[in-house]
Amino acid sequence: LRIPRMDLCHVPAAREKGWYLALMAPNVKGPNYAWLDPSRLYCHPQALQDCVADLLQPFQGDPVDMVAGIDAMGFILGAAAAAVLGKGFLAIRKAGHLCVQTLTQPYTDYSGREKVMEVRTDAISPGLRILLVDQWVETGGTMRAAVQLVERLGGVVAGIAAICIEDSEGGRWIQERYKCSHGVPPRLQPRFDRHQ
Repeated sequence: LRIPRMDLCHVPAAREKGWYLALMAPNVKGPNYAWLDPSRLYCHPQALQDCVADLLQPFQGDPVDMVAGIDAMGFILGAAAAAVLGKGFLAIRKAGHLCVQTLTQPYTDYSGREKVMEVRTDAISPGLRILLVDQWVETGGTMRAAVQLVERLGGVVAGIAAICIEDSEGGRWIQERYKCSHGVPPRLQPRFDRHQ
C-alpha cells in the first residue's frame, strides 16, 4: 500500500474555518488507535497557522496568563498557541515524566484505560488564568483531569481549546462549565461525533 505524499504547498483559495480538517488521516492500524490522526495538519504551515488562529479567536481580549498543553499531542497546539499569544507554556504530563515536585490526578482516557496525569506544583499560583489546549476531546476524561489539576493548585481555567470537542457526556460537561473553542464547523460536528 503506497500512501500519497502530502502537498505542503497547496493552500485553498477560500480558507474557511476548518478547511485544514481535510488534511487529517484516517486510522489504518485498527481499534487500538484513535479513529483519526490530526498530526498531518501540523506538517502544513498554513494549516497549522489557521488552526491555531481559529482556536484562539474566541479568546481575543480575554485575560490569559499561561497556556497549558496536555501530553502529548496537546504540546504541539499548546506551544504554538502560547507563541502566538506571547505567553509561557506549561506541559501537563502523564505521570512519571517530571523530576520535580508534582501534583497528580487519576483519570480514564478515551480508550477506557486508567492513567495518572501530573503537573509541576511551582508553575501555577492562585488566580493564574490558564488556557488549556489538547489535540482532541473525545470522552473528556483527560481534559477533566487537567482542569482538576489547574483548579487544585488555585489556577483559573480561562478556556479550553482543541481541534475537536466531541458531543459526548464528557465533552458536554466541559462545554457547559468553561469557555471552549474548537475547529470543527457546526455542519460537520455530527460526522465527527459519529467518527465518520
